[in-house]
Amino acid sequence: MTKSLLDNALMIKKLIRETEAVLDEATELGARLKQAMVQARQHPDVPVASGQSALLRLAEVERHVLQASSQIFRVHSELSTLAPEVGILDEYVPTVTKPGAFQLPEERIAA
Repeated sequence: MTKSLLDNALMIKKLIRETEAVLDEATELGARLKQAMVQARQHPDVPVASGQSALLRLAEVERHVLQASSQIFRVHSELSTLAPEVGILDEYVPTVTKPGAFQLPEERIAA
């Protein structure tokens, strides 16, 4: 059975918000994990450089999560402009964003 356009749109709306929330949660958990790792290595019996490579790997994971978050925001933005084009919305109300909000730092420098 084929879903209606509105049913598809509502499912996409729900899933995009869930995806954004999961990425936000991953960002928060990564920060909490990093904090716990740094606190653990401050114990007097632990060598100062312990866990440094693990912290570097975690920082790389956090960078990827933030990049994924930026990309899903871009997806959301593109879908927001597509909805009125296919007649899902009676009235187009754009998501207000600051210029460059969806650019990664290195993209802003290059621009």
